[in-house]
Amino acid sequence: MKTLNVDLGERSYPIFIGQQLINDPELIRPYVQGTQVLIVTNTTVAPLYLEQVEKTFSDYEVRVAVLPDGEEYKSLEVLNKIFDVALANRFDRKCTFVALGGGVVGDMTGFAAAAYQRGVNFIQIPTTLLSQVDSSVGGKTGVNHPFGKNMIGAFHQPECVVIDTDVLSTLEDRELSAGLAEVIKYGLISDYPFFEWLEQYMDELLARDPVALTEAIERSCQNKAKIVALDEKESGLRALFNLGHTFGHAIEAGMGYGKWLHGEGVSAGSMQAIYLSKLMGNISQADFDRIEKIFKHAKLPTLPPSVNEMSNQRFLDLMAGDKKVQAGHIRLVLLKRIGEAYVTGDYSQSMLEQTLTEWR
Repeated sequence: MKTLNVDLGERSYPIFIGQQLINDPELIRPYVQGTQVLIVTNTTVAPLYLEQVEKTFSDYEVRVAVLPDGEEYKSLEVLNKIFDVALANRFDRKCTFVALGGGVVGDMTGFAAAAYQRGVNFIQIPTTLLSQVDSSVGGKTGVNHPFGKNMIGAFHQPECVVIDTDVLSTLEDRELSAGLAEVIKYGLISDYPFFEWLEQYMDELLARDPVALTEAIERSCQNKAKIVALDEKESGLRALFNLGHTFGHAIEAGMGYGKWLHGEGVSAGSMQAIYLSKLMGNISQADFDRIEKIFKHAKLPTLPPSVNEMSNQRFLDLMAGDKKVQAGHIRLVLLKRIGEAYVTGDYSQSMLEQTLTEWR
């Protein structure tokens, strides 16, 4: 088992990475407050892993909230199902919420934990590659709104993150690729040696080689934990994690939540950001081709929806609702080179529109 630490002073917490961790009560028990545990999962994960996790918490009063599966259900309406179970069973302020699922379950459980009785403890047990390398770490929680993704939420850190690599054996191939989009992102924004490693070991990752997956998860979490420790609430440096996300979130919202997986939107959105970086003279054609190749190798889309599916104006309107907009101007994460990203509002509107027109 590997153990990493997210250094946030008194609110620091460990990330455990290994096999058979969801069956280890001794590992998880120190991070449970009180006697009441609410496990939140979804209709896909529950038949696979809920019984095992219930046994892990068998010493506690356990209740379960099973949510429908899909990004389209990441809403305030569905969030109430978590509160319904907690309130109906009179959960107190010492209870612990447990997120057993992918990014949607983790974000919603964390937000519910932040809001329930003004804040209770929660534990992350992510079951998709994307949630293991990204959304489970860092305390960003929330739900979607028709006008924007993750626009309603809170920063609420977990007590620990338990990453059991064995659960990836049941992950659909499409979901595995979606997770690889976030893995590739770390190499692009700040870790060039990791990007080179990914170029070399992508076949092993797609084949679910446990050694390669563990290495990719550990390197990704190390990158995320380091920046979260420096910028917990995304006042500056942490915004680098959003490479491709302003474009990608627009794709997800514009096409209807659930039609594009988050990682698929990040992949195509990253290519849009990198195309704009190339227009600005930062990225060479050779590096652009290299980046496109690794996303394609990971079986990810590199082109966003066509102009017929989403007009330029629709794209711009949705991007204008992004959390990084300041004084009405869309701030983007762009690349200076592979391994070095920056956040800026200093780009020409004409180049942005050229990107939306040409990279389709």
